[in-house]
Amino acid sequence: MPPAVEPPAEVRADERPPPAARPDVLTPALHALALFTVVRASEAYLYPIPFADFESRAIAHRWADAVTRPPIFYPRRRAFEWDADPWPINVVGHGLMGSELYVRARACNLGVAGSLAFTALASGVWEYAFEGNGVRPSALDLVYTPLAGLALGEARFQVWRAAGGFDGRAARAVTRSIVDPFGEIERALGAGC
Repeated sequence: MPPAVEPPAEVRADERPPPAARPDVLTPALHALALFTVVRASEAYLYPIPFADFESRAIAHRWADAVTRPPIFYPRRRAFEWDADPWPINVVGHGLMGSELYVRARACNLGVAGSLAFTALASGVWEYAFEGNGVRPSALDLVYTPLAGLALGEARFQVWRAAGGFDGRAARAVTRSIVDPFGEIERALGAGC
C-alpha cells in the first residue's frame, strides 16, 4: 500500500498560475488611428485626386455618397479588382492593414474572435470615415481586410508568442521585431501590450 500524500497546507506564490491578462482595446484603437492617419496622408500625396481634394462641398458630397449608397462591387472585373483598385492594393495593401490591426488587438488580449471583430470594425471606420471623403467604400475591402487580417495576423501572433519562449534574448527580440515591428516600438515606448 502506497503511503498517503498530504496536500500542501499552502500553495507558494510562484506556483500559482498567472492571472489572466485583461483585454486592452485602447492601445490597438490608438494604433489604428495612427496607422490610418499615416496611410490616409500617403494616399493624399500619391493620389491627390480625389484624396487631396479638400473642398468642403466635394467632401460632403462624397461622404453622403459613402453612407447612402451601397459599397462598390463590380463582379465582372478581374478577381480582387472588384472595386476598380489594382489587385496589389487590395490583396497586399489591405491584407497587411488587416494583419496589422489584428495582431495589435491579439497582442492586447482580445482573443481570436475579439481581434477579428476589432479588425472588422476598424476596416469599416477606414472605409467610411477615413476614405469616405474620397471614394465610396469597397465591399471587397470590407470583407477581405478582416479575413486576411485573421489569417496573416494570427500567423504573426503565433510566431510573436512563440518567440517569448526563446532562450536567447537577442533571438527573441529580433523575431518579435520582425513579426510585429510597430508593436515592439510601441511597447518600448511604454504601451502595455
